[in-house]
Amino acid sequence: MKSATPKVLHPVCGKSLLGHVLGAVEGLKPQSTAVVVGVGRDQVVKAFEAQQHKNFEFVVQKEQRGSGHAVLMARSWLKRRRGSLLVVYGDTPLLTTATLRALVKEHHRSGNAATFLAMDVADPTGYGRMILDEGGAVERIVEHKDATPEERAVRLVNSGVACWDVKQLLKALPKLRPNNAKREYYLTDAAALLRQAGGRVGVQRAADAGETQGINNRLELSQAEHFLRRQILERWMREGVTLVDPATTYIDAQVELAPDVTIFPGTVIRGKSRIASFCELGPYTVIDDAVVEAGAKVGPFARLRPGAVVGAGAHVGNFVELKKTRLGRGSKVNHLTYLGDTLVGEGANIGAGTITCNYDGFRKSQTVIEAGAFIGSNTNLVAPVRVGRGAITGAGSTITKNVPADALAIERSRQLIKEKWAYEFRKKQKSNRPH
Repeated sequence: MKSATPKVLHPVCGKSLLGHVLGAVEGLKPQSTAVVVGVGRDQVVKAFEAQQHKNFEFVVQKEQRGSGHAVLMARSWLKRRRGSLLVVYGDTPLLTTATLRALVKEHHRSGNAATFLAMDVADPTGYGRMILDEGGAVERIVEHKDATPEERAVRLVNSGVACWDVKQLLKALPKLRPNNAKREYYLTDAAALLRQAGGRVGVQRAADAGETQGINNRLELSQAEHFLRRQILERWMREGVTLVDPATTYIDAQVELAPDVTIFPGTVIRGKSRIASFCELGPYTVIDDAVVEAGAKVGPFARLRPGAVVGAGAHVGNFVELKKTRLGRGSKVNHLTYLGDTLVGEGANIGAGTITCNYDGFRKSQTVIEAGAFIGSNTNLVAPVRVGRGAITGAGSTITKNVPADALAIERSRQLIKEKWAYEFRKKQKSNRPH
């Protein structure tokens, strides 16, 4: 990837490659999961340490010597398991739970010692070829660099994903040898060993070969993003969401949308944002880890940052930014406003140009605007401060003290007018201009 970031942490539709793979695996409800980590393992572990309660643990592979070596490093973990082992690669974000479930189901149905997920591709360059016998079982798997011209013509290729009988695999792992062009331990060689021991090795063809695509560079990362984004958009349109222009709409994989949401062009919805029914979003709006409740309108040109909650029927208009702010039911903040660390009650009206001064250089403080309050245009609310229910602030005020309910708060200098001052000023400036 030519990056300081480990490959499996690069994002696709707002979720890391490894995150997508773990999500697909978790759908199978495995008894336990091991993640083999090598290069950049400290970053990977840190990124997922909060999720370790989800029944997976890390296994360290200090040297990267092939797929067989990776499983060898997990042998002590594997010795505590029984039944079947599913091996999946951390850079295959498009794999679905349904495809993995079909593989496991075929493995159990057939009684195979190992069952490989295979696919038919137009260009098999770089893939291991699946050479089958007359009965359709795997006779051997040949890596591209080791294949003969006849074997390279085979289009049935190995995805690398496979389901193994744990007991038989444990017997085969110590016998692996790096007798190949890359001097690596191939997990596929274990299949040959199982076959020699009398076990059957089978294949399960993937319904969509695109699912098995591994990511090795930024081009393939972009292709995966495009593939998955199209799936996400199509899914939500089938679920009753209106996308006025899907080509310019970006929705992350973990976003939740309800029916009858309308999304206008140029809108980006990230993270774990949740959007309720009858909301209108955009155009050109960014929503990041925020919640928008039923019937609310956000945009155009609005930004909801993490922790923002827009209440039912509320309005967030053009060039408005909310951060860690809850906007109450039916409240309006329609123009050129920033609200950070703010709690707004129901039915409040926030005038154009209002800002909350929530950071003093050391800590963040909260602003509270109670129900029915009216904040005049160009008001600065210096936190911590509270504007009471039904209170009004005069336009252009800087509010530093709490405002009681139903009160009016005005903080302005007295307006001074000097007649003819501007005329005299211009006249003086012209007379002083060098000739």
